Parts: sequence; structure tokens; C-alpha cells
Amino acid sequence: MVCIFLSACQNPDLRSGKTIKVERVVSGQTIEIADRSAAVPILEPIRLLGISAPDIRQQPWGQQAKTELERLTLGQEVLLESDFQDKDKFGRQLGYVWLRGILVNEYMVAQGWALAEADFSNTKYIERLANAQEKARLLGLGIWNPEQPMRQAPAQFRSQNL
Repeated sequence: MVCIFLSACQNPDLRSGKTIKVERVVSGQTIEIADRSAAVPILEPIRLLGISAPDIRQQPWGQQAKTELERLTLGQEVLLESDFQDKDKFGRQLGYVWLRGILVNEYMVAQGWALAEADFSNTKYIERLANAQEKARLLGLGIWNPEQPMRQAPAQFRSQNL
């Protein structure tokens, strides 16, 4: 009983992570930050967890997703929150990006610029992302627009267009 009471009193909005500045947007799911620990600063890629944005070559959705992520984050100080896994197979850092209380990963899915990507090793916001995708699908936003829907999942497109 005491455990239930204590967990109910915790603030679910407390997030931990590091504050970073978005220097460049690579795609609708990848941003870059400057690693200033080296003598010459280098750009370090950050892959947004839990989403799969259209490939940049998947027109018009790939460029639209990139443009939206740029509009939202470029030059902004954001909070980078990690989950269970911190790097992907390409060596990119993985994380959830927060901007003024908005989970950017969720925003991209909710606006129809990316798919929610179930990753069972990183589950912190899996339900939020799935709900955002369902809302975007029902509203016909972005890639779900019935007049111009995206017909191929980003992973499938990438595997066929190496």
C-alpha cells in the first residue's frame, strides 16, 4: 500500500539527460550535435529513439520530415534522454529529444512525419508513440494523408534502395 502511494506521488515529468544544441538535421529521425571535447569539434549523430522517418529519397515525405524536424529543433537547446540501449548498429547515439516540454520523437509521429517503431529494448515511451501514430493515422496527417499516402515503410524502402 505504501509503495503504491509513493509511486503515485512521483512526478512522471521528471526527465534526466543532458542538454545539447542541435547543430544540423540529417533526416526526419537524425540530428547532429557538436562534440567539443576534441581539439577540432566534430558533429556527432543522434538517432531519435522509437521512430522511423521516411528515407530522404522517399519523396515527398522524407524531405518534409527533415524540414519539420529542422523547423522544430535546428539551433535549439534540447534535452537528450537515453533509454536502455545508447548506440545503434551504425554507432549513432540513441535518445529521446525534449524541447520545451515536448517529446520531439512523439511530435514527429503525431504529425504524421514518422512511424512509431517498436523496439523492445527501448520501451520508455513505446505506448505514447503508438498512441500518437494511431491519432495521426485516424486524422490522415502527413504520411497517412489518404490523397498521397506513403505506400512503403521506411525500412522496406531502404532495404530495396541501397
